[in-house]
Amino acid sequence: MSTAMTSLTAEDLEFLRRPLHGFLSVAGGPLPPQPRPVWFEATAEGAIQLFTGPDSPRMRHRRRDPRASIVVAAPVGERERWVSVAGHTTVEPDGAHDLIARLAARYWDLDDPARADDLAEILAADWVRLVIHPDTISRYLM
Repeated sequence: MSTAMTSLTAEDLEFLRRPLHGFLSVAGGPLPPQPRPVWFEATAEGAIQLFTGPDSPRMRHRRRDPRASIVVAAPVGERERWVSVAGHTTVEPDGAHDLIARLAARYWDLDDPARADDLAEILAADWVRLVIHPDTISRYLM
């Protein structure tokens, strides 16, 4: 069953807290859209946040059009399920490094020295938080 709403449900938040990849599309980018896999976090307020470089292509596209969408799907072997969040974005100059550290702990085993080194290298760079504020949320659960 597919439904559309403007806020995430408790079930959506539980699903989105799993270490799944989201596929991000930005409105100001090339046509047709070219989604990219990203790490993300659903906030308690129902927004979706991710990190990106301040001069990345997605930030250049965002300057032309601040809309974006992300789709997160259950992995193969589970019942079909996805959540899509589309809305306007804001760029937050603070909190990106904390977000990266939380996401790395979710997606990687940081006891692995190679992954810990990867995280240290990522944290050494400049990042901003890109926040998607939902205008439309669609979902499918079989």
